[in-house]
Amino acid sequence: MTEPIREVPVPREPLHAEPRGIECQTGAENRALLHRALADARVQLGSYDRLIIDWLSNWDSPTVLTVASLIARATGPTEQAT
Repeated sequence: MTEPIREVPVPREPLHAEPRGIECQTGAENRALLHRALADARVQLGSYDRLIIDWLSNWDSPTVLTVASLIARATGPTEQAT
């Protein structure tokens, strides 16, 4: 039986430090987080894109969350960079 995938909120504001609280996410949870961010951004994926997502999902969770945050911010309302 597999564990349920936790849904982690993706920050939509600039990050000034490593995001905390998700250090123990699994690769499957990281993969789901990236797929959700890309789906929300309406990014169409090809087979090589999926391969890279699988590779990236094995990185540490704060890095994956930062990438998801960048995707979310690239598609959402912009705010003045500081």
